[in-house]
Amino acid sequence: MKKIILSIAVLGTLASCAPTKKEQSKEQTKEEKEVVIKEAVKIDSATVRKHLYTLASDEMEGRKPGTEGMEKATKYIEQEYKRIGLKTFDTLKTYRQNFTHNGIEMSNIIGVLEGKSKKDEYVIVSAHHDHLGMKESGEGDRIFNGANDDASGVVGVLALAEYFAKKGMNERSIVFVCFTAEEMGLVGSKYFGKDIDASKFVAGINLELIAKEPKTGPKTAWLTGFDRSDFGKIIQKNLEGTGYKLFPDPYPKFNLFFRSDNASLARLGVPSHTFSTTPIDIDADYHKVTDEAETLDMGVLTETVKAVAKGTESIINGVDTPTRVVIEE
Repeated sequence: MKKIILSIAVLGTLASCAPTKKEQSKEQTKEEKEVVIKEAVKIDSATVRKHLYTLASDEMEGRKPGTEGMEKATKYIEQEYKRIGLKTFDTLKTYRQNFTHNGIEMSNIIGVLEGKSKKDEYVIVSAHHDHLGMKESGEGDRIFNGANDDASGVVGVLALAEYFAKKGMNERSIVFVCFTAEEMGLVGSKYFGKDIDASKFVAGINLELIAKEPKTGPKTAWLTGFDRSDFGKIIQKNLEGTGYKLFPDPYPKFNLFFRSDNASLARLGVPSHTFSTTPIDIDADYHKVTDEAETLDMGVLTETVKAVAKGTESIINGVDTPTRVVIEE
């Protein structure tokens, strides 16, 4: 009889410890809520606008390397990296990769969002934060604000960093880089590329001139070097059903694949390509003092960044791996 009573008591204790259906329902609801929250992360158009108008303001003095204006822009990007929660890259103690070129001290700005199951595989998201500075003399507007070229790309880098950090589902590590001295001949990206193990970099997502409606129409962008890897086809597949389309570069005669920072990584075999929207053949503001934030389309910029986020998701999540690029000089 004592054994029976003891068994009943033990069963009663176990039953009391087991979660009720109501408690199980609460736990499931909590997990489901976390998934919903991650899926509900959006690219915030207000933040996109704030980044653009800050980086392209007169206060930044055209963001020429070695100037006070460039230092202000660098600090702004660093502050955003810190706010988002990015880590430093490799052995760097800060977000700055400092070096000297032609006697000018400059720095790439690098932040890392560590991956989960494939953290030793890297996807790079980049843009260049430098521009042409100021005219030495003359009347009227003397500042090359570089709103589209390439504050728009930097806006994309910052918005994507925040998006993927909040999403928290990247299997591969994402390296966010704002390259310096692109306008001086891809100086920053060449410096970055010289010491990396390129085999660990599975893709390069470079953003340049992404805030004007392209000749391919609304809700479209174009990609340089489309046929050099299957990167573009992966993006096209991921964008199916979204209403946004990606096209090959419509300006082959301009050789744009080799004129932006993606080229420095592509020469190392990385499938690194540049997204753009601007009708570069007729753009009246390219490398002019008129390249100001007010001339840009916030809708185009925001929708393009959203499309890049969606289009590259399978690469960042470790599902797709683009073919390597082979460069024949």
